[in-house]
Amino acid sequence: MNTTAKPRHIGRNISRLRELRGMKQEALALAIGVSQQTVSTIENSENVDEEKLIEIAKALEVSVEAIRNFSEENIFNYFSTYNDNSSGPITNNQCTFNPLDKLMEMVEENRKLYERLIEELKRK
Repeated sequence: MNTTAKPRHIGRNISRLRELRGMKQEALALAIGVSQQTVSTIENSENVDEEKLIEIAKALEVSVEAIRNFSEENIFNYFSTYNDNSSGPITNNQCTFNPLDKLMEMVEENRKLYERLIEELKRK
């Protein structure tokens, strides 16, 4: 029986993290200064150039190590065991923010991102 660890597919990890961030390939491409087709190629690659990996990590707002070590199981374990006691015990389990405000912030961020994408496409 072979017990060696299967090497991580860095491109697949980038793809999943991008999806979890709610980001399209076009948006990531714009953020790192490449075409959407290049992002697709990167996401289909088992290994990624270190400099490009650093750029992608910045665009996704995660560490390079988070990309390298990403797994669905780790995410599930993190959220199923997460217990934030930074502000003391919470007894009422109520939201401390307005979800609609957060949604509107995301809509505004996406609008700005699409405007930049359109401007970039116009320049080409």
